Amino acid sequence: MHCSTALILLRGFLFAAAVTAAPGAPPSFREAVEGARTLVGKILEGLPPAYSAAVSAQGFALDPPVQNLNLHLLTLSLHIPAPPVLKPVSESFPLDTCVSRMVEGVQLHQNLLAVLSGRLSGLEELKADLRDLLAHIMKLKEAALIQGDVPEQNRGSDLEARLSDSYTVQVAAHAALAQLRSFCRDLSRSFRALAVYRPRL
Repeated sequence: MHCSTALILLRGFLFAAAVTAAPGAPPSFREAVEGARTLVGKILEGLPPAYSAAVSAQGFALDPPVQNLNLHLLTLSLHIPAPPVLKPVSESFPLDTCVSRMVEGVQLHQNLLAVLSGRLSGLEELKADLRDLLAHIMKLKEAALIQGDVPEQNRGSDLEARLSDSYTVQVAAHAALAQLRSFCRDLSRSFRALAVYRPRL
């Protein structure tokens, strides 16, 4: 068995054990959290190969040894929206707010990848995983009896108008994938906390 595959399975086993230990949480909530957490891990695993397939510009890297100032300035000029901030669930940051921000962040990156996949290859699996992740988050919302619809977000869908040439496409892909990885790490921490959270039903 490949080492990375074994590691994913081990993470899934440990996470399942943590979810089982959450007293009072209904099975549907625990299952939705577990499924979403597993998908986030899959996305994080898939980001480096997707980056390598999509971003070919010289000097670009998902983990650059030093910050490229010109690249940073170009990224700012593209006005790529930042995802919403995620925090631990608390009285000041209730579950419905947390879930709403999760949905908003996933939809943002869906919109960005929808634009970029029209110009670049290697992003289709990430798009599919984000679609599945959004479905699991909506199941979590339903299981927690969170009322109200989460409005569909179109932030990021206007990126196409700012992609003036192949180099700016590369810059946008670099920025979007790096941002997606950071957001997924935040999601992973949130789902880990939700594994032991007891929703008020």
